[in-house]
Amino acid sequence: MHRFTCWCLGALILLPGPVALAAEGDPETMSLFEMFFWSGDPLGIAIIWLLLLMSVFSIGYSIKVFVNHRRTMIIPEPYQAEIKTMLEDKRYREAMEFSERDPSYLARLVHSALNEASNGFHAMERAVEEVSDAETTRMLRPIEYLNVVGNISPMMGLFGTVYGMIRAFQVLVEVGGRPDPQLLAAGISTALVTTFWGLIVAIPALAAYALVRNKIDALTSEGLIIVGELIHPFKPRRHRHRDGDKRNHATPKPPSDSDS
Repeated sequence: MHRFTCWCLGALILLPGPVALAAEGDPETMSLFEMFFWSGDPLGIAIIWLLLLMSVFSIGYSIKVFVNHRRTMIIPEPYQAEIKTMLEDKRYREAMEFSERDPSYLARLVHSALNEASNGFHAMERAVEEVSDAETTRMLRPIEYLNVVGNISPMMGLFGTVYGMIRAFQVLVEVGGRPDPQLLAAGISTALVTTFWGLIVAIPALAAYALVRNKIDALTSEGLIIVGELIHPFKPRRHRHRDGDKRNHATPKPPSDSDS
């Protein structure tokens, strides 16, 4: 939580609003600030700044999910090398304890497989598939927030657009169809600026959601392949010989149930 707060603060620093506010007294800069961060209507201001806060959340949360779903966190190579050595040396109890301590996705799959070793290879495969589905769902659920933000923000921008155009047409009606352009500017500005910020929030959020989701899908699929290779020695001999002929390499002798 503390890291996520820091990422949000970092995202806030990246926003151009503070830069505009820092140049106090510069008419050109202030007009730019008013153009993108202000509105002549209280509701328009509320929509704009709510979208700004959503942008800060989106950027900070995107950084968080990218960091939490790195390859080293899902299928760490040091763990893979260590557990492979343990299984080759038939240190199954030690491998189970080592997998239980490791929080990675790969370790959870291996631990579930070793827990079912006494029930046969098919039970091990079934346990791996069940845990893989559960862990993949657990990893995908948090990134849905980015999907929600990415879909809601354009709707909020569209709401501001409709509201701004209604205001502009009301002004047009009130002055009998010949308004001063300045009277229309507030409504049109609200319409365009809210649309702008709705897209600014949605595009990075949906892009980050798609990238992280694809990354999780790819890494979890690779993890299943790795676990399948690690538990291959547990396969009954007649099946392993058949697979060995297909792969053109010899397979080791499977450990007995008493070893596991």
